[in-house]
Amino acid sequence: MSNSNHYEPPSVWTWDAESGGKWASVNRPIAGPTHEAELPRGKHPLQIYSMGTPNGQKVTIMVEELLALGVTDAEYDAHLIQIGEGGQFSSGFVELNPNSKIPVLLDTETGSRVFESGAILFYLAEKFGKLLPKDAAARTEVMNWLFWLQGSAPYLGGGFGHFYFYAPEKFEYPINRFTMEVKRQLDVLERELADNRYLGGDEYTIADIATWPWYGNLILGEAYNAGEFLQVESYPNVRRWATEILERPAVQRGRKVNRTWGEPAEQLHERHDASDFELKTQDKLDAQTTEEAKK
Repeated sequence: MSNSNHYEPPSVWTWDAESGGKWASVNRPIAGPTHEAELPRGKHPLQIYSMGTPNGQKVTIMVEELLALGVTDAEYDAHLIQIGEGGQFSSGFVELNPNSKIPVLLDTETGSRVFESGAILFYLAEKFGKLLPKDAAARTEVMNWLFWLQGSAPYLGGGFGHFYFYAPEKFEYPINRFTMEVKRQLDVLERELADNRYLGGDEYTIADIATWPWYGNLILGEAYNAGEFLQVESYPNVRRWATEILERPAVQRGRKVNRTWGEPAEQLHERHDASDFELKTQDKLDAQTTEEAKK
């Protein structure tokens, strides 16, 4: 391994606002708001403030799955938070999530703020009695995998994804370190899914909803352009699971919400009504703008 980029830490670390690559303008070593701004409020009981990252997809897929199950009280407004522009540091957002991370949920019916994506999935499953087994043993197994994901995904996103894809410079040691861990995690999933249709058993639950946006997107080649590098074809059970979940209509809808990149037809920047999927994806809005410009 090359050691040409040797770094000797100083006795006291100081923040360099110019370092850090793509997210340097919004990352900082302190909490709290940077500006005053209220959050918008829609008409539905559930207000989601998010962006269509893997963590954001967890929650919008969850509410779309609840609606598909006939839970009409799970109707929601999804407001876009532009994290690249620092929207998560507004006073209104920080009031709901002092950690300034998307997604965050406001349940206007109970007045509850819920932050951390895993906590939101659990809250909604408990509130509506869906997608979480009642049986104690089965429920415990689902919670095992939910907490596994919450602990594992930072190695994938903040570790592997950052150093392999986002970092302004590529360094061998961190890429090797996090690649090894991500492949180990994929092997954990591969072995579990060899014997089970879904994580923890034969029932689709919040464990799958939490895990798919991270590892499903990765194994299907939708994350970090890393499919060949990670040899994703060598995890057939994970690919079978990921493909099956992607075929679910609620997943196809939920992954579009608050998305601002990729094909315009796959982007629904904000969702306030079920009809928005037919009328307000970015391709429809772009076509409407083009038509108006012709008049």
